[in-house]
Amino acid sequence: MLTEVLEALGPCTGCRYADGTLGSGGHSRALLKASTPTGFLYGCDRDSAAVQLAGERLAQFAGRFELRVSSFAELASWLGAERCEGVLLDLGISSVQLSQADRGFSFQVNGPLDMRMDHRQSLTAANVVNEAPAAELARIFWEYGGERQSRKLANAIDRERKRNRFETTLQLASLVERVVPRYGQRIHPATRVFQALRIEVNDELEQLKKGLDSAWTILKPGGRLAVITFHSLEVRAVKAFGRNLARDYTMEGDTDIPELRRPKEPELKWVSSKSVVPSAAEVEENPRARSAQLRVMEKL
Repeated sequence: MLTEVLEALGPCTGCRYADGTLGSGGHSRALLKASTPTGFLYGCDRDSAAVQLAGERLAQFAGRFELRVSSFAELASWLGAERCEGVLLDLGISSVQLSQADRGFSFQVNGPLDMRMDHRQSLTAANVVNEAPAAELARIFWEYGGERQSRKLANAIDRERKRNRFETTLQLASLVERVVPRYGQRIHPATRVFQALRIEVNDELEQLKKGLDSAWTILKPGGRLAVITFHSLEVRAVKAFGRNLARDYTMEGDTDIPELRRPKEPELKWVSSKSVVPSAAEVEENPRARSAQLRVMEKL
C-alpha cells in the first residue's frame, strides 16, 4: 500500500519520519525519495536481517536516515517527544520472513519451528508447542488465531509430543491437517495455528499497544500516524487506541458511565472514517495484501 501510505503521510522536504517496521525498506525508501532533499527518516525493526537489508536499499540516501535493531515499542525512549511529522507501522510478518524457510514462519516450506522476529530472544515456537500445557495451547490457538478446534488440536499435539518432540514447521502443519482436514477449503487448516503461535512468541499484541503509545509520543502536533493491519486483533487494538484519544472526555476504569465522565480536549482525529484497502491490482500482484487495512490518525 505504498501509494496510500505516501498520500496519508504527505512527506515533504525538511520533515522527519519514523518507520517502525522497516521490513525490506520499501516504505522507507519511498518516504526518503518523496522528502528529498532534506527529509530525514528513523527506522527500526526487531529483525536484524531486515535492518541490514533496509540499510543496503537506502544507501543512496546516506546521511538522511538512522536505523536500529529495535521494537517500535521503544521509539519514544530512542527519539523523545514530538520529533516526527509522520510515523508508519506496517504490522504483521513480512514477505521476506515468510519466504525464508529457516525463520519458521511458513507452513508451506519445511524449516525449524522458530518464528522469532528478534533472534536475541530465547523463546521459540518449538518451546511453546512442546512445553506449554494443553490448556494453554488451546487458549493461544483460540484467542490469537480464532481456531474453533483449539482444544482438539491442543490435545492432539499433547499426545504426539510425548512420543516425538515437534521440531519443524511441516511436522506441526501435517498434524494440524490430519486433525482438522482441509476438505477443499481455500485456507490451509494450519493458518490460524501458525498465526497464533507467531503472536504468542513475539508478544505482538502487547508490543502493538506499547508501540501505538510510543508512536504517538514522538509525533508532533499535526503529525500523522499510519497503521497497516492484517488481522482482527490488530484492528481491534488500533481502533480502541484511536477511540480513546478521539474522545472529548475521560472516564474511570474500563466501563463508560456517562454520569462519571470528565470533559477533556480530544487528542486525535481520524483522517478518514473508514479503513483504506489495497487496490485490486495490488492484491493481484501480492495476494498477501488482500487482508491489509490502512488507518490514519492525526495528532491534535
